Amino acid sequence: MRILAFAEQRDRILKKNAFEAVTAARQLASTTGGSVIAVIVGSGIASQADQIGEYGVSDVVLVEDNRLGQHDSGATAKAIAAVAEQEGVDVVVISHTSHGKDLAPRVAVKLGAGYVPDAVGFGGNGADMTFARPVYAGKGVAEVSVKTPKKVVSIRPNVFTASKADSSVPVASRNITVDFADADFTSKVVETRVNTGKKDVADSDIIVSGGRGLKGPENFYLVENLAEVLDAAVGASRAVVDAGWRPHAEQVGQTGKTVSPTLYVACAISGAVQHLAGMSGSKYIVSINKDKDAPIFGVADYGIVGDVFEVLPVLTEEIRAAKN
Repeated sequence: MRILAFAEQRDRILKKNAFEAVTAARQLASTTGGSVIAVIVGSGIASQADQIGEYGVSDVVLVEDNRLGQHDSGATAKAIAAVAEQEGVDVVVISHTSHGKDLAPRVAVKLGAGYVPDAVGFGGNGADMTFARPVYAGKGVAEVSVKTPKKVVSIRPNVFTASKADSSVPVASRNITVDFADADFTSKVVETRVNTGKKDVADSDIIVSGGRGLKGPENFYLVENLAEVLDAAVGASRAVVDAGWRPHAEQVGQTGKTVSPTLYVACAISGAVQHLAGMSGSKYIVSINKDKDAPIFGVADYGIVGDVFEVLPVLTEEIRAAKN
């Protein structure tokens, strides 16, 4: 069995989920006796290939084109599908990020492959292979089988923890030329705004999230102060984002980002099922809420029943004092 892992990059830097995809592909290969190929798509990306070798993959395919720096999903999907066809790949593994959610269905259509989104595990072998994916907002897990010869699976971020191989392997990278047409590039980046100094909830080991109980955007400084002390990312519930208090990039939940940090601090978040689906995989969950019956306490490892306006300033100062 041949498995292709898409290594996502941005500005010529491989993202964390690229190594998660490679790790998941390696795990799948170990259960099927298969081999793994990684593919990197972009412009000026040759130097990134060696990093994949640290994760136990020696075969890396590069698809380079100056226009690919725009992260156009149509062209990138065409590149991945072309590599999969040329290499005789059976399974394509893509991270279920915002970019991957756009890519994976496109790749599946181009390959005539069955598609399993948001997978969290593998089972079986060969024709009997199954993929596990959460259903009913994470309350259940379905075992899905795909009968098409080729399969595309997008893996949930922060589930397949990126792990380096016991020893790095020398990488044999090679370029494959894809015949792109202008029609493959359907969008163009006209401006890039960098949010400096802010951590991405999808990549952070500690997250402090705020909910509607903060009563307004002007009070989110309480969450930001605690996040600063903990060197954490700031997250938000859907209700907060829908109200326009915080940007969608900070939303944690079923319709936002799925996170699995070591520490998740939920401030004034009641714990709607959609939010729990996006953060219940956290190693340690701390909840601060004045409602002792809030659903969030059902998944919390530590709970503080109290008013966030009283608890957060004290907690922040105590942690700051302990670190100094």
